[in-house]
Amino acid sequence: EYIKSRIKTPESIVKKLKSDGYESTIENMRNYINDIAGIRIICSFREDIYFLADCLLEQDDITLIQRKDYIENPKENGYRSLHLIVEVPIFLEHKKKMMKVEVQLRTIAMDFWASLEHKLKYKKDIAFDQLTADLKKCADESAALDLKMDAIRKEIEVLKAPEAKAIGREVKHLPGGILNENQ
Repeated sequence: EYIKSRIKTPESIVKKLKSDGYESTIENMRNYINDIAGIRIICSFREDIYFLADCLLEQDDITLIQRKDYIENPKENGYRSLHLIVEVPIFLEHKKKMMKVEVQLRTIAMDFWASLEHKLKYKKDIAFDQLTADLKKCADESAALDLKMDAIRKEIEVLKAPEAKAIGREVKHLPGGILNENQ
């Protein structure tokens, strides 16, 4: 559907290194920050997530460092997404360097939930059990919606198959009227 990207600000990199107990050096940045650049790929269907991840990882200049499948194993709060830490080449003026990048792949429903959950709760230190439960319920409902949309997509694909078209021509009577062979 669409792709979002971002690059961490120098201030954010320094803050992350310090919070993880590291000095702010270029070497530590390369070794300990896995998401200086981030890409979020928003897909229509869950199947598309895994297809695109496989396509990405088949590229000969991309190396998988880490894979976290929060779709198959959602976080406790209901968060779902596929996260890949990959090394990709970046081309500088006179040389090529490998850089770690975080790639997140989500469906539209997963992204909708995660974006709103982030706005409602993230970094606000809210420890209200009912709010947490309500957000988790919304995540579960979004996941159920994804599964239902996948089922509808598969049903449409079956109906569009040549066998289904042949069967459809043989049907003469349907509720609401009679079809002729050309309809």
